[in-house]
Order: sequence, then structure tokens, then C-alpha cells
Amino acid sequence: MNSIDLAGRCAVVTGGARGVGFAIAKRFLASGARVALWDLSDEKLRSAASELLSHATSGASELTEPDAASTPDVLCCAVDVSNFDGVLNAVERVRNQFSRIDVLVNSAGVAGVNAPLVDYPPDVWSQVQKVNLDGTFHTCRAIAPVMCESGYGRIVNIASMAGKDGNPNASAYSVSKAGVIALTKSLGKELANNDVLVNAIAPAVIRTEMLADVSDAQIAYMVSKIPMGRMGTVDEIAALASWLSSAECSYSTGAVFDLSGGRATY
Repeated sequence: MNSIDLAGRCAVVTGGARGVGFAIAKRFLASGARVALWDLSDEKLRSAASELLSHATSGASELTEPDAASTPDVLCCAVDVSNFDGVLNAVERVRNQFSRIDVLVNSAGVAGVNAPLVDYPPDVWSQVQKVNLDGTFHTCRAIAPVMCESGYGRIVNIASMAGKDGNPNASAYSVSKAGVIALTKSLGKELANNDVLVNAIAPAVIRTEMLADVSDAQIAYMVSKIPMGRMGTVDEIAALASWLSSAECSYSTGAVFDLSGGRATY
């Protein structure tokens, strides 16, 4: 694994208890960062934190209770990103524990259901937008001012190739991720002079727990579009996210980085 210097940085990773978010958090810890894991379940968060600790380097070897007097390397926050007040409360917990927020990775997301738009359940549509798009807005809205105040920040939004191409029978997910891409471009321009850089990663299909909510036919369709003929891995996303979260990423903002096995052609 190549070394990315995140020493002294504090990162918030939403959806951090599993999948892409967990892999990114593990990579961040190995790179010297302290990490605040945000997810819905306290139980899953603590399980993830314990596993992260077992992989941590000697420089990131202490996991303590969130309210302990000493500063831990991993802080667990049970938070629903679709609720703005909950996000604000979580931001204060992170600042009280770490005193700063240098990196935000928006990885929390839901897939919705596979169905034609004319049959798509309106309540599921709304939930997908609330988590994937509103959640990204809420965290950026709450944390960007903290970064601007300190004069440094890196925001990485996990989008999707579906947000660029539009996957059939996945309209809610495709629309939500297209919104994340647009938000990234807009916010990146707004913050360009503050050394707060905002970029997105647009993966093709990645092997994660989220695929449990996707039909075999839909997975086969997505993989068929990938010239490499395989799914991506969470570690491949984590590698790119780590660079985008570092000071070495200094002249890219409002950009979308494809991670598609050759599927993306623009």
C-alpha cells in the first residue's frame, strides 16, 4: 500500500460502519489520521471501530469512549445524515473530541429498489433522495464553514456512474447521485479560494453489502458495461479517496474522478 500523509488530520466518514466508508476509514487510520465514524447503528459502529483498531498502526492504537477525557483515534457517532439537526449535533461532538475537522467523506447511501420509474414507490424515492442527496448537503452545509474557518479542508463525495449515465430501473439512485455530482461542482467553485477542495468519486459497481438490495439482473447489467469485466473493490475506492483527502491534492476541485474499470468514456 502506498503511503498517503494524513498525519494530524481529523476526518469524518459517513456510512463508516461498513462497505466503502469502512475501507476509507481504515486507510485513513493507516495514513495517520484520526477518524470520526458516522453511521446509524451504535452496535455496528462499535464493531467497526474494534475491527479498525485491530488493523491500526502503532501510531493509531488507542480506542476510547467518545466522552473520555483523552483524545481517541476513532470516535463513533450514531447519526442519521438525512436529519440536519442530528448532523449539527454530531459535528459538535467531533469538534469537542478532536478540536478540528479537516476531511469529510460522504459515503452514506442507500440503493432504493429496482423498478421502472412508472412503478417506483414514492416513499422509497423520497428516502433515497433524503439519504444520498440531502444527507450530502447536510454534512457539507454543517462542516464546510468549519473548514473555511481553519483555512483548510478536503471534501470527497461518493457519487456513482449511475449519476452520469442513468441506470435503467434505478431512477431514484441515479438522480440522487447526479445531484451529488452537481453539488460537488457547485460547492467546489464556491470554496475554491479557501483551500477547501471538493471532489467526487464516481464508481461503477463495487462489491459491497449494498448489493444485497440490488437484483442479480441489475448487477449483471452493470458489470456487462465494464470493459475490465469485474466489479471494483472498496480498497480501490479508499486509495483514491485518500489522495483526494490529502494536501497533495492541491489543484483539483469540483471534479469527478471515475473509478469504472473502463466504463466511463467522458
